[in-house]
Amino acid sequence: MILITGGTGTVGRPVVSSLAERGAAIRVVGRSVAEVPAGVERFAADLGDLAAVAPALKGVDVLFVHPRAVGEQAADLVALAAENGVRRVVVMSAINVDDDPALQPSRWNGDRNREVEAAVVAGGLPWVAVRPTSFAANTVGLFGAQIRYGDVVRAPYADFAEALVDEADVSAVLAEVLTDDRWDGQRLAVTGPEALTQRQLVDVIGTVLGLPLQFQEVPAEAAVRGMVANGLPEAFANALMDRYAKGVMAAATDTVEKVLGRPPRTFADWVAAHRDAFQR
Repeated sequence: MILITGGTGTVGRPVVSSLAERGAAIRVVGRSVAEVPAGVERFAADLGDLAAVAPALKGVDVLFVHPRAVGEQAADLVALAAENGVRRVVVMSAINVDDDPALQPSRWNGDRNREVEAAVVAGGLPWVAVRPTSFAANTVGLFGAQIRYGDVVRAPYADFAEALVDEADVSAVLAEVLTDDRWDGQRLAVTGPEALTQRQLVDVIGTVLGLPLQFQEVPAEAAVRGMVANGLPEAFANALMDRYAKGVMAAATDTVEKVLGRPPRTFADWVAAHRDAFQR
């Protein structure tokens, strides 16, 4: 039995589907489990209320800890899991988890990847930490509206590069390590096949969609003003600019190929599969 936290989100939902296709016994716990696929056990409980969550741990062999779903309860949840006979824990954090917090914009959205991963590692159970880089889906928020309404895409730091990962590859890696203990004790950095600059990302989108897109670099200050005007916290926007200023975030890894036996999907593959997100 595999217990999934965060089982209805961008990563968790396909993890559940992939495990179901493998015939695994799955239980999803959370406040909202109405969208969990048929055939998967549903356990409605607030993950902040461990007394309510405890019954969901009965008979569970493997626990998946989603950092955003679990948050500050991670250490207590892992301890409770151990008390209930759970044998292994898989946690998702992020590739930049060891970086200066000032270069981790997601912390301003409440994510505590470092603390959650540390709690799992220190919890006394065999563990695996899956550390994805930024998702390819993030480009929809960065460029989507601009592409839907014109051919000029404006963004700061044209030469900032990272190996964006298809979020479906992250889910596939998670499903694999949840069902195979040979990855225990490892921190797996999950990336796409190559680092692309902001300018190159826009070029790829234009090529795949057949659009004459042009990239126009704007000052970081202008980007921050625009992000704040669209409702993002200023602290988040500033942290993102600091991250961009660092340059290339991380080299591409071979983790996807090692775990899944195939190369990671390219950014062009991802755009082709999500063209509706940029549709005019």
